[in-house]
Amino acid sequence: MDPTLHPYRSLLYIPGSKARALEKARALPVDAILFDLEDAVMPEAKLAARDTLRAALDQGGYGSRAKIVRINGLDTEWGEGDVAALRGADVDALLLPKVDSAADIDRLAALTDLPIWAMMETPLAIFNALAIAAHPRVQGFVAGTNDLAKELGCRTRADRLPMQMALQTMLMAARAHGVIATDGVYNQFKDEAGLEAECEQGRDLGFDGKTLIHPAQVEIANRVFAPSEAEVDLARRQIDAFEEVLATGQGVAVVDGKIVENLHVETAKKTLAKAEAIAQAG
Repeated sequence: MDPTLHPYRSLLYIPGSKARALEKARALPVDAILFDLEDAVMPEAKLAARDTLRAALDQGGYGSRAKIVRINGLDTEWGEGDVAALRGADVDALLLPKVDSAADIDRLAALTDLPIWAMMETPLAIFNALAIAAHPRVQGFVAGTNDLAKELGCRTRADRLPMQMALQTMLMAARAHGVIATDGVYNQFKDEAGLEAECEQGRDLGFDGKTLIHPAQVEIANRVFAPSEAEVDLARRQIDAFEEVLATGQGVAVVDGKIVENLHVETAKKTLAKAEAIAQAG
């Protein structure tokens, strides 16, 4: 799978210990599944969860969905065993929790050839975001907003004002090094309006998509993080207008009363590429 061509609008956490949930995930319209061996699994169930998840992965049936496994931290008694249990499995990447620095990525990189995603959920992770994103094995960032809020001691607000510095720092680092960046979870899974508002904020900030805790959240994330029909139409018209000016060598490209420059065309092409990737993913 080429990560640059794959959409990441929706990334759903699925407990690795729940065989029924692993089965249902095969039919969900998500862009990525975050198979979880960490927070979603109780300590006494962690060893059995490895076997349950490995059996589900070996059975297959997850289609074009990106398959990412969140292992336990390498400073726990389960982390290295998780990596060993997944060797040879049909997995696209490993997600490492509690990353503080690029040195944590080094440690996991020594144990696996798989691409690595980093949970950005500590103050050190945010301050070291640029070095973490620059690591050649890092493919994606996941904002761990619950843990960040706990570490910061900040209040939970609808506008996420206390979290903005962390979110934007993480995004800047990701964009500087071509790393996928996904927003944190929305905990009130029955609050559709709140989820939609937070998805819109994450999209507007520049995130590629949102991590989710319940299948009921998938439709909203997929819709909000996909280019709208109006955005696709505008992108096509911008490209056509700019190419026409280049061909004739006359005038300035204007669409809807606004000048179209090369940077707008680059953004337009990305919009169309994302729409095409979503269409191909089904």
